[in-house]
Amino acid sequence: MKVLAIYHNNKVMKKYILLTLLFSAVLVSSLNAQQVTDISVLANKPVCDIQATMWGVFFEDINFAADGGIYAELIKNRSFEFTLPLMGWDDVSQNGSGRLLPTFYSPGDDLNPHYLTVAVDAPNGAFGLVNEGFRGIGVRSGNSYNFSVNARISESSKIKMKVDLIDPRGEVIGSTEIPGLNTKWSKFQSLIIASRTEPEARLRILFSGEGSVDLDMVSLFPADTWKNRPGGLRKDIMEKIADLKPGFVRFPGGCIVEGRNLTNRYQWKTTVGPVEERKLIINRWNMEMQNHQAPDYFQSFGMGFFEYFQLAEDIGAEPLPIINCGMSCQFNAGEVVPMTEIDQYIQDALDLIEFANGPVTSTWGKVRVNMGHPAPFNLKFIGVGNEQWDEQYIERYREFEKVLHQKHPEIKIVSGAGPSPNGKLFDYAWSELKKLSPALIDEHYYMSPDWFMKNSTRYDNYDRNGIKVFAGEYAAHSREAAAPESRNSWLSALAEAAFMTGLDRNAAVVNMASYAPLLAHVGAWQWRPDLIWFDNLNCIGTPNYYVQKIFSTHKGTKEIPVLNAGKPLTGTDSLYASASSDGSTGELYIKLVNNSKSAKPIRIAPEGYSFRKAGVIETLKSAGLYDYNSIEKPELIYPAEKQISMDGKKLTVNLDPWSVNVIVLKYKK
Repeated sequence: MKVLAIYHNNKVMKKYILLTLLFSAVLVSSLNAQQVTDISVLANKPVCDIQATMWGVFFEDINFAADGGIYAELIKNRSFEFTLPLMGWDDVSQNGSGRLLPTFYSPGDDLNPHYLTVAVDAPNGAFGLVNEGFRGIGVRSGNSYNFSVNARISESSKIKMKVDLIDPRGEVIGSTEIPGLNTKWSKFQSLIIASRTEPEARLRILFSGEGSVDLDMVSLFPADTWKNRPGGLRKDIMEKIADLKPGFVRFPGGCIVEGRNLTNRYQWKTTVGPVEERKLIINRWNMEMQNHQAPDYFQSFGMGFFEYFQLAEDIGAEPLPIINCGMSCQFNAGEVVPMTEIDQYIQDALDLIEFANGPVTSTWGKVRVNMGHPAPFNLKFIGVGNEQWDEQYIERYREFEKVLHQKHPEIKIVSGAGPSPNGKLFDYAWSELKKLSPALIDEHYYMSPDWFMKNSTRYDNYDRNGIKVFAGEYAAHSREAAAPESRNSWLSALAEAAFMTGLDRNAAVVNMASYAPLLAHVGAWQWRPDLIWFDNLNCIGTPNYYVQKIFSTHKGTKEIPVLNAGKPLTGTDSLYASASSDGSTGELYIKLVNNSKSAKPIRIAPEGYSFRKAGVIETLKSAGLYDYNSIEKPELIYPAEKQISMDGKKLTVNLDPWSVNVIVLKYKK
């Protein structure tokens, strides 16, 4: 028996050894299949400074981004100035009768001439009107909402006014009464507290008694706005933008600047001063997209140039206003101001600089002071035109540059290379602008994910001593589904990240960059993809948003070389890399993109400084290339952070498939 046991044990041992050898062979084979990529990071050999403006945001009033979006006003067509003055409004009766009578051409205000007369015959009931808001009115349980209205009653009228928040079934979820109506135009204000949360509430105004009442500037704002400013900006959206820590804010567009024709162009002077005196116009995007028309899309300019400057100041970003250069959108009317009349457009640019930076005694400086901002906004940049092209643009830009350089040499001018990233018009713009002296040339690219992957080397051969580049509008346009947010797929974000490593590596050339557009309402969009989606109560960051955040919050102050076999990683074995250091925080940031369905082992040798053993890796990934975040699943794709540790002077990490990563290491000089 003992002999048999020994024989059996030897047999088991041989089998165990054989299995071990087989496992080792498989492991070695697997490691060989996943060859480790060695990367050197030359932390003490910076290439160039990284501008504080490197990563910013581009705001345009498209997709209900301003009215119905970041501008927190909840009432649509509050001053009855839409082309159809009762758009957004309807009458309502409770055992009473009456009429809604839009009144035109009020002599009291040329910029805001319309108001509404409500004839009331309701001695034993009520008659009034209801506003639908911007695809509904979002209210939260327990939150306060500031109602205000300009009103007057006719002589001998005996009318009482009641204001309700109601749900889609007509049930009251908040109410207030407005006493003291009189025969002089007066502003009346009251507070409404919502009794429950409702994404599609409406505002109802009821009058009881007999007579008539005139109404104008009917308004409802959340009491809880950004920076607690009455009549201010929507807090949750602003927090999302501020979390990007952008270096600049480009505004107000985009094609909004140009207008479909010159009458419809953005004129900054009509967007400042008292809100009730700002001149409303049709938003150029209201009928632009055949499949997503929005005839109720107007610009009240409650979000005007003062608010844009204030927004930039609030989040510590440089303001970058874009002004019309005397040309409307060349994809639409293509109107061009004769060169003999270009002076008024140039004067608008000079006056804007005075509004932003001028002394309190200057004409436009006084306007800024009267709006509550005595200190200058410290404007440093101005953009001339959006994405115009050909000789018509160059000859107009030339005149702007001549005057601006003469009168304001301290202001950096941003010019443009047109709507495309290459081609005859693009080449012509660059060749002509090189003969002039803009500080930056704005390049735009709305292309496929494959284009973005292949163009991570786009700026490798640009002139380091030439005109700097502003990557002013970019987004990878990928496959889409029915859900509005679906075009913001993980594939598009991954492709943008690969491209952005190329911007990062070429900070000597690229001084500014911004994804576009910034905002979109899920129920009222014209264009997608977009960086942040929102409804009446919520807002979400897309995968693209979190890619932007990884880069913008790990910007650094110096570009650092990242090399594999002596060359940058620009797609070799599906890997892309860039790095930067921040002298103020003593941190090294290594961005790594794995555009492969397989994990990639990476061995990093950071050189030049003494690094702490412990570090952090933040990873953004998804198993599905067409996955996306939505209002219902806002964090399906969301950054995850974990601790990592140096092994001697090297760091080994395994990059997940289809992932964007940033490694943060602390160093001592």
